[in-house]
Amino acid sequence: MMPPAPLTALAAETARMSLALTEITTWDAPTRCVPWDAAALTAHVTGAIARLDAMLDAPEPAAAAVDAAGYYTPDARFSPEVNVVRVDTAARAGAAGGAAVAADFDATCHRVLTRCAAQDPGRRVTTRHGDPMTLDDFLTTRIVEAAVHGIDLADAVGAPRWTTPEAQQTVTFLLLGPGWATALASLGLDPVAFIAKATGRDPFAPGERAAAEAAGLRPLAFG
Repeated sequence: MMPPAPLTALAAETARMSLALTEITTWDAPTRCVPWDAAALTAHVTGAIARLDAMLDAPEPAAAAVDAAGYYTPDARFSPEVNVVRVDTAARAGAAGGAAVAADFDATCHRVLTRCAAQDPGRRVTTRHGDPMTLDDFLTTRIVEAAVHGIDLADAVGAPRWTTPEAQQTVTFLLLGPGWATALASLGLDPVAFIAKATGRDPFAPGERAAAEAAGLRPLAFG
């Protein structure tokens, strides 16, 4: 089974997150993404999606050399220097408060999704790390950002995990490949539980990691 188009999945996941943000009252709740609280984590996801503005404004690369899985390479993008900038930028944006952060997330997603919908099929972009990718592949990485940090945010504020079916399919496809549905069935895990374990949010039970790797789990690097 193939997942939905990346733009469709990102639109669904960000719309669900926008709704969830309207229900948060504990914006200062700590998250597992230390040192961010719920407001700063939301600001981080907003910034991750907003990166598309500069990418769409920049010249289109001649060819795409990195796919969505290749984006998660354990190189300088996860260095302490880059991480300090990532942490500080989100913390400053989160200081504006929950209402402002939620409004910015909603406005950013609307603007970026509208711009992406107007692009030609096969549009290519260059990431801030210098990766030439198809727009669809980069959108897939934004789905990962929204879905995985959505789990972090839901857990922090005590809400049920809201990951949409569209994002579930996209992220499990990225992690397990085309046979993701069969692999999940063999593992006996629902998609959200699997995503949480595969990205380090929840621990694998004894033997589960080995079974997941045998089922095709890709070794992707997450910050």
